[in-house]
Amino acid sequence: MDLRQPLRGLLRGPRRLLAAGAAAVVLAGAGTWSVAAAGDDPPAVHRTDQVMTMDGEVRLDTSYFTPGTPGRHPAVLLGHGFGGSKDDVRAQAEDLARDGYTVLTWSARGFGRSTGKIGLNDPKAEVADVSRLIDWLARRPEVLLDRQGDPRVGVTGASYGGAIALLAAGHDPRVDAIAPSITYWNLADALFPNGVFKKLWAGYFINSGGGCAKFQPELCRMYERVAESGTPDAAARRLLEQRSPSAVADRIKVPALLLQGQTDSLFPLDQADAAARAISANGAPVAVDWIAGGHDGGDPEGSRVEARVTAWFDRYLKQDRATDTGPAFRVTRTGGVDSTDGAAQLRGASVGAYPGLHQAGRTVPLTGSTQPVTNPAGANPPAVSALPGLGAGGGLAQLSALGVGVSLDFPGQYAAFQSAPLTRDLRITGAPTATVHITSSRDDAVLFAKLYDVGPGDSRPVLPSQLVTPLRVTGAKAGKDVTITLPAVDHEVQKGHRLRLVLASTDLGYASPAAPATYTVTLEGDLTVPTAPGVTTAAAPLPSWVWWLPLTGSAVALALILTARRRTTAPAPDPALADVPLQITGLGKKYGNSDRYSVRDLSFRVEKGQVLGLLGPNGAGKTTTLRMLMGLIRPDAGEIRVFGHAVRPGAPVLSRVGAFVEGAGFLPHLTGRENLELYWRATGRPAEDAHLDEALEIAGLGDALARAVRTYSQGMRQRLAIAQAMLGLPDLLILDEPTNGLDPPQIREMREVMIRYAAGGRTVIVSSHLLSEVEQSCTHLVVMDRGRLVQTGPVGEIVGTGDTLLVGTATPVEEPVVEKVAALPGVASAQRTDDGLLVRLDPEGTAPRLVAELVRLDVPVTSVGPHRRLEDAFLTLIGGSA
Repeated sequence: MDLRQPLRGLLRGPRRLLAAGAAAVVLAGAGTWSVAAAGDDPPAVHRTDQVMTMDGEVRLDTSYFTPGTPGRHPAVLLGHGFGGSKDDVRAQAEDLARDGYTVLTWSARGFGRSTGKIGLNDPKAEVADVSRLIDWLARRPEVLLDRQGDPRVGVTGASYGGAIALLAAGHDPRVDAIAPSITYWNLADALFPNGVFKKLWAGYFINSGGGCAKFQPELCRMYERVAESGTPDAAARRLLEQRSPSAVADRIKVPALLLQGQTDSLFPLDQADAAARAISANGAPVAVDWIAGGHDGGDPEGSRVEARVTAWFDRYLKQDRATDTGPAFRVTRTGGVDSTDGAAQLRGASVGAYPGLHQAGRTVPLTGSTQPVTNPAGANPPAVSALPGLGAGGGLAQLSALGVGVSLDFPGQYAAFQSAPLTRDLRITGAPTATVHITSSRDDAVLFAKLYDVGPGDSRPVLPSQLVTPLRVTGAKAGKDVTITLPAVDHEVQKGHRLRLVLASTDLGYASPAAPATYTVTLEGDLTVPTAPGVTTAAAPLPSWVWWLPLTGSAVALALILTARRRTTAPAPDPALADVPLQITGLGKKYGNSDRYSVRDLSFRVEKGQVLGLLGPNGAGKTTTLRMLMGLIRPDAGEIRVFGHAVRPGAPVLSRVGAFVEGAGFLPHLTGRENLELYWRATGRPAEDAHLDEALEIAGLGDALARAVRTYSQGMRQRLAIAQAMLGLPDLLILDEPTNGLDPPQIREMREVMIRYAAGGRTVIVSSHLLSEVEQSCTHLVVMDRGRLVQTGPVGEIVGTGDTLLVGTATPVEEPVVEKVAALPGVASAQRTDDGLLVRLDPEGTAPRLVAELVRLDVPVTSVGPHRRLEDAFLTLIGGSA
């Protein structure tokens, strides 16, 4: 359950043996991939792909990663997010293998190349699959065993993969440690909070899973029933609770690192809180980490999170007791803005014991009279808090990362109660509470509570993390006191700001009653705010000059001031490059804080009108290069200039760059045009600058723009995402794997879109693993391997003549003759084609010698010419390391 991401009893004794026997392994083109260790390159990692058959019918596509060092190693099962596949976690798997673990990844049922119906981590399906994967690991000679049939194994993953980690620990006693991230504890509470249907996120799951028919029939029927009525029933809750980690809460007794997102309207912080309390009660070590990102956007803190997961496994799988696993509770906070590039600085705050969400804090008086609230017919127009599905790739995710959101309440549809201006700063860490009295003109009332931070004057109210608490109040016609637990957040309210409690009758993400109603809301008490005073923010390390500054006098102080000026001043534009879309010079980026490079000494130039293909095997540094180009991360060396301007996070020249990276999220109930208009409004730029019609004409969506996105095919969604990247007609368009998931006709259409866009004098950079498509759509290439530039130039120049010849023949060549040709001296291989033979020469072979031998064999030769595909050139350039 991701955006880029939404049980069976213990398998003991004879039942586990039966499960092991049922899991047959089928090799499906199994291959091994390796990275050789040399110089600055990372240690060797070997990968084997295979398909495992579960229960004799469901086939799971798996990848097995092993380190290059001998001996037995602890194992890690690494799950993926909802809607994804094992390929999404390959980089993390390789990193874990380099750190001395054997790693098994797999595509869950119904995703990637795996078959079967999606069961939302059904104990009889997905969870049983994990136990069978553990059975398989127990038979591998590379895996460390605690006892026969019991491997030393940890489970980790994000969202859908995080839930399977929790469930595996509750269902299979062989699991030794877990590290779930941004996931759920009780799926019924997550999708039906307080009896209110979270309709947009639920619809997103169904849509991203491929439609209702891709799910188990009972799940499909449940969804259709609840979506039609708008009200979750008891049977729906039971169905989801049975598939939730909370169902096996008393069985999860292993060390658990719980990482939860602060910007997450899908699985809020209370999900990790419930998990932490339950697992701690079982006596297991637990650490809780609130990260800056989540399903609604923000910073996922990828490298820090992966480092902490590795440290957790080092302690509890490698049993390295000297490993520091970090504090029992940590929360990421924004510590200001980097003056050199305008990027938000993240800083950790921590404490030695998890404080929970409801510790004592401050009482904040609120004022406000009894207020009527109207629920309009059809619950329209709805108020807006979070925008589910846009966190993974749209501009709203970037706004979320900066602490800015989209929130909207309609007059007459909400009640508001406000504090006086605060006399000192207030840090909220946890879930505030308040009590109100609610009456309704109907038996039930549905309201949405939120707590705004209101600045002085005309400042726009800020809704921390865009979170709301839905409430279904039964028996409200007679009136009822309700204690509201507001969303858990970590948010600082500054002195002079006010807190505003709002209860609205509608919200875009949830199902409200369609029948009109009037509610009356009265404040019954003050607001209670948890502050967690023991959670202290780490001080920024003092630079060394603080200590020797008193000894050096004013001359050194002056030098520091001048250095600071140079550091905070952006490099001047280069007039000579004003018409050059992109020039990269000496670019370098290291892995985290290590001395190893993901990109090293990279230089190339792109001109107007070019469609440039960025090629390289996995791990070549392509994605890191694109992230630096888009200003998402800063290089450690070199520079990037776009139209002469240096690129850095927040650089104004980035407004001339459009990007499509790992897909985009859309609101499924809105039309294609409405989604694009909403996205452009979120950028804050004038509507006339969007050039919406021009972008749509290039994308070629036609009448589909007037249809709801939920009716779109995968190809149409991809083209809509490309159109979104084209809004504003950026001079430089970056496309990362734009043809993923498309069939051949859709791929051809995407190729035409790229060519049409560049034909207008603009520039396109496309990263793709489909070499045949790159060869047909790109004019120029940049080939990378292990972070370095291998070759750059026009496609035709790079493809060149090669060592493969196409031999035309008057009549088809029979197979015995082909075998004779393949056995000739100087011939590495030969195969038939529709028009003759494709012959690859070895280093000693020559074309004249080949022709002479073909004549001797009576092959009716009509022509001989060079034939080299981009794939051949690519493999030659990178030495076959792909």
